[in-house]
Amino acid sequence: MKHPHLHLALIGDYNPDVLAHQAIPIALQQAADTLGVQVHAQWLATDTVTPATELHGFDGFWCVPASPYRDTAGALCAIRFAREQRRPFLGTCGGFQHAVLEYARNVLGWADAEHGELAPNAARAVIAPLTCSLVEATDPVGLAPYTRIAEAYGQLQIEEGYRCRYGVNPTFADALLAGALIASGHDSTGDLRAVELLDHPFFVATLFQPERAALKGTPAPLVLALLKACQAVSA
Repeated sequence: MKHPHLHLALIGDYNPDVLAHQAIPIALQQAADTLGVQVHAQWLATDTVTPATELHGFDGFWCVPASPYRDTAGALCAIRFAREQRRPFLGTCGGFQHAVLEYARNVLGWADAEHGELAPNAARAVIAPLTCSLVEATDPVGLAPYTRIAEAYGQLQIEEGYRCRYGVNPTFADALLAGALIASGHDSTGDLRAVELLDHPFFVATLFQPERAALKGTPAPLVLALLKACQAVSA
């Protein structure tokens, strides 16, 4: 019997030295083996994506770590496509930051929304430096019940690894989370660590890097959930 194929876009600028980029193919293979599917993952360098880029052939999208990206507009373009076309989407680390930025600009209409790493003096830097940097750190995360991320993990308390210096600016958090974008994970001090969209088949973003688990031989629940969502959409 021929295994079904899933076509996944990896939004980001591939760097073999980035630990998360090393982990992603392994995490995808582990999840594919579990589901009995074949996954064709294609890296989409951010400086190759424009509004004219044909993206309909992808069953799902994963916006990956290692930002700043070469082209912020390209990354936001691909994220917007996944959101508007209701394609399964996972954002991890830099992908989380840019998913929030895309939502702020294109759903909330905040044309002046910026990423603090690129525009530190912006009046509306929705992504800002973390009060405590999470570079090569592991930290507990509490998940909100009945969310897609909690369903993926099958529990409400998890521990995940980070390589991150930026997160959601608390000044704008309430306004960002007043609509369809909801908080689905917080650390032990209450800081936002995961979000998802209520009105979307699967749109989940985490500040942590769940793919890192694959390097230790542990399947990543969110990667499995992403591929399951892609299966449902492509069926």
